[in-house]
Amino acid sequence: MLGTLGRAGALAGTAAGLALVVAALPWLRGDDPARSVLRARLSEREPDRAALDAVRAELDLPAHPAAGAADWLLGAATGDLGRSWVDGTPVRATVAAAAGASVTLAAAACVVAVLTALLLVAPVAWNAAGTGRRWSSGPRVMAAGTAALPEFVLAAVLLTLVAVRWRLAPAAGWFGPSYVVLPALALGVPTGGMLARLVVTAVDTTAAEAWVRTWRTAGCPRATLAVAVARRAGTVVVPQVAILFVGLLGGAVAVEELFAVPGVGRLALRAALAQDLPVVQGCVLLLILAGAVMGAAGVAAHRGLLGPAGAAGLVPAAPVRRPRRWRIPLAVGTLLAGAVTTGLLRDPDRVRLDRRLGDPSWAHPLGTDPVGRDVLAQFGNGALLTIGTAAAVTALALLVGLAVGLRGTRARAGGADVLNALPPVLVGLVIAAVLGPGLLPAATAAALVAWVPLAVHTRNLADETRAGGHHQAAVLAGAGTRWILRRHLVPAVAGPVVVHALTRIPGTALAIAALGFLGLGAGHDTAEWGTQLAAAVDYLERAPTAVAAPVAGLTLLGVLAAYAPEDVR
Repeated sequence: MLGTLGRAGALAGTAAGLALVVAALPWLRGDDPARSVLRARLSEREPDRAALDAVRAELDLPAHPAAGAADWLLGAATGDLGRSWVDGTPVRATVAAAAGASVTLAAAACVVAVLTALLLVAPVAWNAAGTGRRWSSGPRVMAAGTAALPEFVLAAVLLTLVAVRWRLAPAAGWFGPSYVVLPALALGVPTGGMLARLVVTAVDTTAAEAWVRTWRTAGCPRATLAVAVARRAGTVVVPQVAILFVGLLGGAVAVEELFAVPGVGRLALRAALAQDLPVVQGCVLLLILAGAVMGAAGVAAHRGLLGPAGAAGLVPAAPVRRPRRWRIPLAVGTLLAGAVTTGLLRDPDRVRLDRRLGDPSWAHPLGTDPVGRDVLAQFGNGALLTIGTAAAVTALALLVGLAVGLRGTRARAGGADVLNALPPVLVGLVIAAVLGPGLLPAATAAALVAWVPLAVHTRNLADETRAGGHHQAAVLAGAGTRWILRRHLVPAVAGPVVVHALTRIPGTALAIAALGFLGLGAGHDTAEWGTQLAAAVDYLERAPTAVAAPVAGLTLLGVLAAYAPEDVR
């Protein structure tokens, strides 16, 4: 009972804190709320004192953030989310309509992600069931490359080819089931690659457990054993599916913008830019509730899949040294390092308008961008910004995720699941309001949400370890918390979570790139890969190499991450 009340209090505190942060947005920007509303309504009107006083009287604007947050929370407790400061429409109806579109899109994208993951994982589970082979290079590389695909670039390709050139699907809008297909593919395929990467790792670990050898020796049918291995490996991934659903619910801003989907992410972004705080607060409340519900559902599904093992304890596999395969990572690393080094030796800032969108040539091996700059030079110099920043953010997220995930004694839904529902773009708006737009604020925004999936992964692996007989024996023998943490929990979770973090470096780079694409990250005159994509995506048909270069860099980075050693201790 006390635990339930504590979790409810934590969620309520999180909601109140986020409401206060949103309410303080104009003050954080050094702006007057009335001036922001007037600017959003009538951009051409001079914000004189009389006009500002009229807006304050009409909307009863708060005098300070705490009052605004308190008034809104009191209304929200009774179901009244207020009215939009811009057009006066009820916020509850606006957010509910956007939620319907986002839930439909997120559900469709999750279906695509699960199907993609199953296609990649099925051969791995089949091998593990038949021969016990645990090293699966092909699916590993394919999963990592798929996970590194930029969602908005994939969306642009689908829009250009499938919708415009081939006319097989609608280009934009939200008027029926056919309008869901392309956005769901753009969101679901990269997510499926990430899920597959996690499941392949879990299958490799599961294949070394004693029960697999016992079933195989007893003559268990291969198909039955393959399903059992996949089910056991899925215990780690199911909570990730739950938090991915919530992340898709609010984080598909770029895809929603590109396909004109009237979803929550698009609504929150536009409302935040217009300083329409009641709408932003309504979107945040929806995401908080979705995060709490889906987080709890993920934990329940995780325990359900564990079955009797959750109570009786699982016998962990003995540490097995995986064989090292150096050819593919060496080739990929050499190719990436060679391209980056070659680009660093070239001038990335020289503008040649007479050579804009040029084809590849001896002078410009990858062609030129929309203003005539050398794409290879931009690629090499941008790699330092993109990879370096993403690696630093991921390292910080890993430390925080491990610390948060190992805290406590049982896996449960909580603040991490709530924070996972907040799109990095929305967090980036708040950070940019304080620090201004730039690469550092974008990296800060990415770091504030990047630790959440790692914490959830750590939390569930630790929960499985605590269910094991060796852990229970140590507790009964009187082992201290620090000893158990050092000798049991950290060795059990560190390897898989480190691998998970490495696979998220390309995704973190994409989050930073998305903020740059929306004007909240690196400036347009920098060589950062996301900025390159934002500038070149509109010229996809005329100059495909300008888009292909940073996409290839992110894909190669993902493939390198796929070969991270999984027995890191």
